[in-house]
Amino acid sequence: MEAALELVIGTKRWSSWSMRPWLALKHAGVAFDERLIPLREHGTTGTIAEHSPNGKVPALKDGDLVVWDSLAICEYLAERYPEAHLWPQDAVARALARSACAEMHSGFASLRGEAAMELTKTPHEVTLSEATHDDIRRIVALWADLRGRFKEQGEFLVGPWSIADAFFTPVATRFLTYGVQLAGFGDHGVAAMYADSLLKTPEYLAWLKGAQEEA
Repeated sequence: MEAALELVIGTKRWSSWSMRPWLALKHAGVAFDERLIPLREHGTTGTIAEHSPNGKVPALKDGDLVVWDSLAICEYLAERYPEAHLWPQDAVARALARSACAEMHSGFASLRGEAAMELTKTPHEVTLSEATHDDIRRIVALWADLRGRFKEQGEFLVGPWSIADAFFTPVATRFLTYGVQLAGFGDHGVAAMYADSLLKTPEYLAWLKGAQEEA
């Protein structure tokens, strides 16, 4: 039987925005069809435009409805599948998780520009700009603050796994790929432990396996 949903994504090695709703769907246990469009190839732009109104991935198709943008997709999934608890049930935790997602969605441009997600690249240290250092320091502070508040509720950002963790998983991959030692940016072990938790989830490991099979 064909799945009701179809998620249009880009190359798994590179498409950090595609990873986010894919992880949310997997964590929710929702059946969906995956349509992967290889990036950085001739004709990619036109192919994506056939599925996504803004010409970018990801896009989620639910019947005649198309939802684009990773955050909008995740919000739609949280509403469509409330039993999956993709957002925390506690109002305070939910507000803070949403704030963290919004900051990731619109910010950290220097980190994203200098340290693109490259899942199959051998980990190595690179020289990063001061602007990127500022981004990393802010991420470390954010992670440490929220983990400190919610450490008794679970191992993820605000306790149990949520959309916030989908949004920061690609960040954790960047720190690994580019040899970023979080201790040099104010971490006392909390942020590094959280990053490690993100990269050990079975859902992320399934995405990574797909990325490795692409290479």
